Amino acid sequence: MSNVIYINGVEQFKKEVLEYNWVVLADFWAEWCGPCRMLGPIVDELSLDYAGKDIKFVKINVDENADLAWSFQVMSIPAVFLLKWWKPVDSIVWVRPKQFYQEKIDSLLVSSAE
Repeated sequence: MSNVIYINGVEQFKKEVLEYNWVVLADFWAEWCGPCRMLGPIVDELSLDYAGKDIKFVKINVDENADLAWSFQVMSIPAVFLLKWWKPVDSIVWVRPKQFYQEKIDSLLVSSAE
């Protein structure tokens, strides 16, 4: 079981992401996307690894939330955005190893604590 929140609409996005005062990893994906299915277990593992830390993990289905994908200018999926205090600070297109995401997250969490 993971700690990933599946976003269903702009209102839930506002509540879960824009009203959260720390770090968010937002994974834009689609059911039909093979690389997205490869990334899914990595995001699930990360959500468990960072349980209790100042980070949320959200998944946003681009087919069901086209307006959110448009607002982030998502042109290719999977697209992962790291947000800190509501602002995108990094974006990653395609699938990377788990350690790659860990390093990005760790750097944001360290700078959040300072």
